Amino acid sequence: MSIAPKVGFVSLGCPKALVDSERILSQLRAEGYAISSSYAAADLVVVNTCGFVDSAVEESLDAIGEALAENGRVIVTGCLGAKGDIVRKTHPKVLAVTGPHATEQVMQAVHAHLPRPHDPYTDLVPPQGVRLTPVHYAYLKISEGCNHRCTFCIIPSMRGDLLSRPIGEVMQEAENLRKAGVKEILVISQDTSAYGVDIKYRTGFWQGRPLKTRMTELVRALCELGGPGDVWVRLHYVYPYPHVDEVIPLMAEGKLLPYLDVPFQHASPRILRLMKRPASGEMNLERIRAWRAICPQITIRSTFIAGFPGETESEFRQMLDFLEEAELDRVGCFAYSPVEGAKANALPDPVPAALREERRARFMAVQENISRRRLKRKIGTTLKVLVDAVDKKGGAVARSGADAPEIDGVVIIGDGRRLKPGDWATVTIERADAHDLWGRLAA
Repeated sequence: MSIAPKVGFVSLGCPKALVDSERILSQLRAEGYAISSSYAAADLVVVNTCGFVDSAVEESLDAIGEALAENGRVIVTGCLGAKGDIVRKTHPKVLAVTGPHATEQVMQAVHAHLPRPHDPYTDLVPPQGVRLTPVHYAYLKISEGCNHRCTFCIIPSMRGDLLSRPIGEVMQEAENLRKAGVKEILVISQDTSAYGVDIKYRTGFWQGRPLKTRMTELVRALCELGGPGDVWVRLHYVYPYPHVDEVIPLMAEGKLLPYLDVPFQHASPRILRLMKRPASGEMNLERIRAWRAICPQITIRSTFIAGFPGETESEFRQMLDFLEEAELDRVGCFAYSPVEGAKANALPDPVPAALREERRARFMAVQENISRRRLKRKIGTTLKVLVDAVDKKGGAVARSGADAPEIDGVVIIGDGRRLKPGDWATVTIERADAHDLWGRLAA
């Protein structure tokens, strides 16, 4: 029997890039290639890059350099590949360079430099494909690209305009994940709220019934997978459009995880206009109040940018005031980064780098106090959690519905040594800090 050619794989960047990696890996396995866990054993290496901010560009270029040094045969894909010839200039020895969501082009490059096996064993690939996440949760990407032209962002120039996946295809992937034992599906895209806009919400089909290609209908269908409470459906990258209000009752009814990841970015109407972002701080506050009136247990996560070009001290304080009034549960803040190609770089009155970082730190100090207050309210309550890891000495690390993997906090179960990753557990909360919760298994 011939030995299958081996491909090494390095995946960098956001969950959307991770899904791209999963698709490439699935296709490699479908065609009979083996996946190598080391540079030395691989016949060539694929590096999926990120190019969103300068630090990510540096990390990606370093990863390519390491792969070349350790293996010598490297194919580059991902967002950095869409940023002109920076990869070729830095690493001229790479075999090929493609942009993001380019599975077909990556496979063509692999075929050119490492011919596919003559007898691919397609039965080696499970229906859900090859996943880089733990078996109990998975990302479900519903679209590519974005129609917005936010002045701080270069994603559309790398990933193109919005391209929604057929709803039947999305639901089939979700069903395959569920059958494979996935207990949490994280819905991702560049703009989840805009799903279907590009195809005018065209009606598709799932299990013989018509289903409109729209976020609300998709979410309702996803909530029907499994039994009640059998699978968490978590929404990420949701713009605060009015139709988002339609999914909040599903959260109140316990069908949809009461969690929204909404990137507000700022609270000053003038700065939001300069950013070319939808809505204003006042409208967002009204919407948050309305969401909490319908579903008091909702967790709202967001991201903000401090030190955007032209931002005054007064406008920064307006963002702090918004933070205090909104009392968001989970928040991240970035100091503005002048990413090459972003239109915001040309705006007047740039904020000095030291002041940008100082404002970011002040912002996070305010949010830390808010987060500490909100988590303290959970002491004494009982939460359903999903176990991610178990340390036989230190107990289990789990997440509640308020905690997305890798970006939010965790729930540490002191007496959870006998649990297993992927288990559901019920925990009584005994202690909290600004980020995490501690508890014991409920009687």
